[in-house]
Amino acid sequence: MRGIQTGLALVCAWWMGGEGVAWAQQARRTLHPVVFAHGLSGYDDLLGFDYFGDELGNFVGDACDELLELSCNPYLNSGQRAFGAQVQAFQSSEVRGLDLASDIEGVLATTGATRVNIVGHSQGGIDARKASKVLFERQGRAVVDVIVSVSSPHRGSPVAKYVLDLGPGVTSVVAALANIFGDIIYKPGNDGIAAVKQLIYNDADATDGIVTGMKAFNAANPMDSRYASHYASLLTAQAGLEVNPAFFLVRLAFYDIDGDGFCVDDCDNDGAAGQGDGVRNERDDDGVVGINSQQMGPRLRYTDAPLGLDSITVDGSLGPVTDLNAPGSAQMTSLSSVLDQDHLDVVGFGPDLFDELGFYAAIIHYISQHE
Repeated sequence: MRGIQTGLALVCAWWMGGEGVAWAQQARRTLHPVVFAHGLSGYDDLLGFDYFGDELGNFVGDACDELLELSCNPYLNSGQRAFGAQVQAFQSSEVRGLDLASDIEGVLATTGATRVNIVGHSQGGIDARKASKVLFERQGRAVVDVIVSVSSPHRGSPVAKYVLDLGPGVTSVVAALANIFGDIIYKPGNDGIAAVKQLIYNDADATDGIVTGMKAFNAANPMDSRYASHYASLLTAQAGLEVNPAFFLVRLAFYDIDGDGFCVDDCDNDGAAGQGDGVRNERDDDGVVGINSQQMGPRLRYTDAPLGLDSITVDGSLGPVTDLNAPGSAQMTSLSSVLDQDHLDVVGFGPDLFDELGFYAAIIHYISQHE
């Protein structure tokens, strides 16, 4: 629905005197290309639908640079360069981060750019940190400039722990489905169990000789100015009937993510750092990740401007998370600047009225100010 509205708005803008062109002229473009990193089970493009798209599947990073082009983002500068990465759909971020680093090297070779910026949704925001470190080690210099994560489980997701706790009968099915689906959309090598072990906070199995989990990953792949110059994050949470029906039914029938309590480490053994505040059925998660897991660096505030360019600014009421394994109490509990959207709304899964094109254009504008 939003894609149709945007297309009609763009046609009307050209018909009525070039308002769409004015948006493009007002928008700043980034010095370096922007690479979009998808989340778990994602893909860059399948049957013409982009992971980072509006509700018609149009890529949010596609600037309107052709005459009467409709399947584009009118809020971007016409010279903006952006690319969608494709990594293993189901794997740990140790593996996906290597894939992402190789994709970025391809972007550098294709464009002649020397650096890139990364926007990562969900696990993609975690992969971005691994990729930035790997690229630094490969190139001997910083290749990534700005990383912005959206809805990312930097300190784990209770959903991952829930899947693991269901036992071998269920996890074997999950693994099989991940392999089949992942092989279809990408290539062999998918591992659904490795993915969910990555996305809990603590090591999943202390006896298997393999250290997994976000606590260890964060220590090995920290926010480091050698790897990227600027880190920031956008948080999402939604409750009630507005949340994705699948998330709502799971929450109603099986468990509720109580994701807005403060505690160092995973104090309630739910798979995410922190603990609940004891209040169920409230707006403290987006159906997959609690707000106490999502902040990396400064928290960003998104402002929708119905008649102009949307904006993103730093929320000055909260300090940045500088140590991903040790956020402060306010950073794990505050709803300040949290988007009222579920985990999938921000990547074009609807139907709803969320403005994906304006939202990601605002992120790109923010990046242009911090390169």
